[in-house]
Amino acid sequence: MRILIIEDNPDIQANLFDFLAPQGHVLDSAASGYQGLALAACNEYDVVVLDVMLPGLSGLEVCQKLRSKLNNATPVLMLTARDTLQDKVAGFDSGADDYLVKPFSMIELEIRLKALVRRSRGNSAGAALLRVGELSFNTETYEVARAGQAIALTKTGFVILKCLMREAPKLVSRETLEQEVWGDDRPDSDALRTHIHALRQALDKPFSVPMLRTVSGVGFKLVNTHETR
Repeated sequence: MRILIIEDNPDIQANLFDFLAPQGHVLDSAASGYQGLALAACNEYDVVVLDVMLPGLSGLEVCQKLRSKLNNATPVLMLTARDTLQDKVAGFDSGADDYLVKPFSMIELEIRLKALVRRSRGNSAGAALLRVGELSFNTETYEVARAGQAIALTKTGFVILKCLMREAPKLVSRETLEQEVWGDDRPDSDALRTHIHALRQALDKPFSVPMLRTVSGVGFKLVNTHETR
């Protein structure tokens, strides 16, 4: 997961990094509401960990602006020392998806973050707009763009890309892609190789960092280029 942590307490920030980074998560951090909002506006995250009491903008204000001003649907887990029902209602009313009271278990935090991301990806799987980093695909209008640049694909290219984006960043086997494109009537020749080559030319050739990666003899995956730098 790519996680944005907006927390002004340096000890809590350090503890979060010490626990989450070794689990393979990619972390960014901000120590104020304004800084956190700026990072959320400029980058793609799987989930946001947001403290309520922050300098500048409060966590409630940050969450409200994420939802209303930036139209950002990234899941938000709020951290707070306040545990009254009124405080929790205020957090959810601001647009938060979950609420964890300090002090908290790091194990529970990670479990909750994974659950939020899982639900978010499940909701987006049936939605019109798919996103992986700077790549977007509107499955109703069949408009694909990377970093704002329109990308033209064949009918088969759209099918392959949709499958890869829905599974990203997981690896998709050759057999799964062939089933997605041709069903049980798979061609004898290595047609998938040709379509993958065409997709890679359209998706990656104009850019310095490739998103479509091949795992030799196994399959393919899409990666968020922000996480590979």
